[in-house]
Amino acid sequence: MSVGKTRELERKSSAITLSDMEVFIFPELMYSLLLANIMSPCIWRWRDDPWFAGMERMKPYRRISRLKQYVMDHYVFNLDLETWGLTTREKEIDRFTDYISEETLAQSNALFGYEGDRYYFNMDIRTHFGLDKYDSNIIPYWKTETVEAMDAFIYKPNYTTGAGECVSLAVLYAAALFVVAGIPLRDIYLMSTPLHSQNYIDVDDGILTNNRRLVTRNMWLNGTALSAQARRALENERVTIVAHESGYIHTIYEEATIDPEAFVYFAGRLRNYLKAHLTDEILGNFLRRTRNIQQCFQIRWPIHGVDHYMGVERAFEYEDGSSFRLTDNTRDRLLAEADVQEFQVGSMPRRIILNDLEKFLRENSLKVDNTDDISRLKQRFATDCMDAEIAIDNFIRFCHVEPRLPDPEAKKFISGGKQLGIDLEMTREEITEHLDALRADNPVADMAFYANRDLSRTEPDPFLLAAWHRNPVSIEGARELDDKAVAGKIEEMPDESIYDGPGRLAQPDEVWNYGRGDGVEKAVTLANILHERLPDEAIAVEVSPDKAVLKVGSVSYSFGSNKQLEEQEWSFTSSS
Repeated sequence: MSVGKTRELERKSSAITLSDMEVFIFPELMYSLLLANIMSPCIWRWRDDPWFAGMERMKPYRRISRLKQYVMDHYVFNLDLETWGLTTREKEIDRFTDYISEETLAQSNALFGYEGDRYYFNMDIRTHFGLDKYDSNIIPYWKTETVEAMDAFIYKPNYTTGAGECVSLAVLYAAALFVVAGIPLRDIYLMSTPLHSQNYIDVDDGILTNNRRLVTRNMWLNGTALSAQARRALENERVTIVAHESGYIHTIYEEATIDPEAFVYFAGRLRNYLKAHLTDEILGNFLRRTRNIQQCFQIRWPIHGVDHYMGVERAFEYEDGSSFRLTDNTRDRLLAEADVQEFQVGSMPRRIILNDLEKFLRENSLKVDNTDDISRLKQRFATDCMDAEIAIDNFIRFCHVEPRLPDPEAKKFISGGKQLGIDLEMTREEITEHLDALRADNPVADMAFYANRDLSRTEPDPFLLAAWHRNPVSIEGARELDDKAVAGKIEEMPDESIYDGPGRLAQPDEVWNYGRGDGVEKAVTLANILHERLPDEAIAVEVSPDKAVLKVGSVSYSFGSNKQLEEQEWSFTSSS
């Protein structure tokens, strides 16, 4: 095999390994993986689970909620640095030097210097991700898993369910929303920030996916720890990629393939989702979430007809272990449980009286994006305490998050090829054949077959390039074994691929991590390990419909196969 470093070969091989870096450089690959998951039989089998019985009679939100619980039960979030191994900044920068500058990369990618805005300003990103135990140039591959690789985590020690990182979970959700929940692709938008990936679903007031969970608009504003976690990315980071059935838009690329009308519509819907009127209910949610702001407020409560006051931070402490809440109609019962000595007769200087602010919000319909309304609010509750002014400003920001989306005015919108045209009435087989017919006219559809690992429909070079250069886990895992022992370990693995059907192959690190593989996969895995040990030795894999033979110099290893690949030979040299 002679592998040239062409852009097309890089893109095709990136569709196979799907590291965060690769998806950032080739943003169309995110949607290609979505299509690969839709073509996979795995998610279609979910429809046979009794949990989804009667889905066709449910309204969209209930169907989506049903799907959420299934994902919660069957997958966990995984960000283990060593799952897919480590690489170096120098290696990745050298690989992509013709595509992006190191300076631009550092402004957009967490592994190359990005530290975000307010939330991340004082955070050491390497410590946050556990990278501080390695040299400063070491970074993880963080490959985005296919649904098959996510499901196969059950074969790894200490896992009882499937697993995946945030991009994997976002793409899994998007595919399952279409296949299982019956949500049209036109209503699903995939978003990536430098540190996170999530989806916006255009149902009702909008829904965000956040790893395994769903966040409705009401949940976005409820002030809980879960909603605070979900808000983090959009509050503190810019959105680098938006992917849709019509195409993508990327913050650093001048050209965008997404339908401009679809993007404008999405941007408007997302902005509405992230914006709310200033109400007393949302004020309560904000205060419960933002503990450092509570010291700027006090609560007024009559005792024997005389107004008394308590710091809001102390009042919230009474919620612990109580079924009553300070910010709803059970306030009186909560405060009745408080020790009278907790109150003082005079109001507390420099603090906003919560009751008065709540009344003002109820009686005045204040819009968060109306400067006159905001001025009225600040003038009415101005104090000589700087913290009080900060509290009002933070409350306004809580109610109005402005997403930092790619600027459509700075983009040149071009055609991404023939439209996908996939609808909910199509079967999996019809979708696969339809996408196959589109490949010459739609690069996203074309790349989907590489992400799908389908060597019956793709040439082998991209798969082999990825296997040869981006699978360090199998090499490191076999480090303490001699050649005979590692060959024996691989031969003893169950003869089963994590990928269904003929022609679909796992990469070496998937074989090693999950301890199983078809004969072709085993032969490539062993070749990967022995090539690292014997870089000058001629290595070849002879493939036929029912077996694979690995030849390393004068030594041969034979493995049975069910992949039904056509007879061919894959030859490797040190320059491959």
